[in-house]
Amino acid sequence: MSHVPSAGEVAAPSLLRPRQAGMHGKVTNIELFFDLVFVYAVTQLSHTLLFDLSLLGALHVLLLFLAVWWVWIFTGWITNWLDPERLAVRLLMLVLMFAGLLLSTALPQAFDGHGLLFASVYALMQVGRSSFMVWVLRRSPQAARRNFYRITLWFAVAAVSWIAGGFQLGQARFLCWTIALGIEYLGPAMFFYVPGLGRSSTAEWDVEGGHMAERCSLFVIIALGESVVVTGSSFAQSGRALDAWLAFVTSFVGCVAMWWIYFDLGVERGSRSIRQAADPGRTARLGYTYLHLLIVAGIVVSAVGDELSLSQPHALASTAQIAVLLGGPALYLLGNALFKMTVIHTHFPLSHLVGLVLLLAILVPASTLSVLSLAALSTLVLVVAATWETLSLRNLRRELYASADQ
Repeated sequence: MSHVPSAGEVAAPSLLRPRQAGMHGKVTNIELFFDLVFVYAVTQLSHTLLFDLSLLGALHVLLLFLAVWWVWIFTGWITNWLDPERLAVRLLMLVLMFAGLLLSTALPQAFDGHGLLFASVYALMQVGRSSFMVWVLRRSPQAARRNFYRITLWFAVAAVSWIAGGFQLGQARFLCWTIALGIEYLGPAMFFYVPGLGRSSTAEWDVEGGHMAERCSLFVIIALGESVVVTGSSFAQSGRALDAWLAFVTSFVGCVAMWWIYFDLGVERGSRSIRQAADPGRTARLGYTYLHLLIVAGIVVSAVGDELSLSQPHALASTAQIAVLLGGPALYLLGNALFKMTVIHTHFPLSHLVGLVLLLAILVPASTLSVLSLAALSTLVLVVAATWETLSLRNLRRELYASADQ
């Protein structure tokens, strides 16, 4: 992707991330700084869902969550190629960070009075970031340039529907934004096909696998961190009665089990797999761009369940609360299982399958249980799944430690 200067021309420093064989680029401080905005965004999403547990409210939060994830993951792809230590790239990240903060403030009222603000900032982030890449690659080989011509055009077409929705109200806004989001999510699956420009290939999405894996694992940490904040804040405001203590411990143990399921061996095995993949772009597209959606969504929904168990421990669980308390862990287990199947190339983990079956079985008596009881049972399922997988992979763990010591 580099440009060779002609005689008398001063070579401009490349803004692309340097790569070394056998090494993977580390996540930089500016990337971590950028991610702070999304701690706030995830908190906004969980609180928005908590305040409106209706079907329409859930659909609204789902659309907003998909948008937040998409703007973050595509920024992750960009910083996989760009060198965040360069001044121009740092400035881009800071501009995107400010825009992301504006975006986050608009989330609770995105389907009310802040719709145009949300849509405008979102479209600006998507189109502006891709346009920056077009500029960076202006002297690069044609294949690299065409790749971002296509991506920018797809985002520009979607931006029209985002902005149009910002001027609408009610169902019309939801429809416009659903169309816009559908265009964006269809893009990678269609390899960003554009008439006259053809389509991209995963070989052209030359990602540095170790960096991509680390970036996504850090977003999982962000989501888990938001769950810890919700639990701590709710407990601090409680009367510290016995039921509050039980809910507090249950929430913490559930968060630990989630961390264990993803980070015990899965994240390291995934990182090794994508680093060694013949086509890391294909692995990054499915395993990290799409499937991590389920993992993060499961954590966000589970955080809402934690707050419910702390605020209404003795209330008989309603249909919406059952959906949250069981749906969050189910999404998380399903997302982890599909991620491990796709990236690590294993069978559907039996521990995760058993966990999903147990959550399904809890549905039978769920309407007769209190919120706290349901939260405790769902946490127990996560603990069972984490323990089962840990014991079943103990031989593999010894092999990994042995190879690391050599």
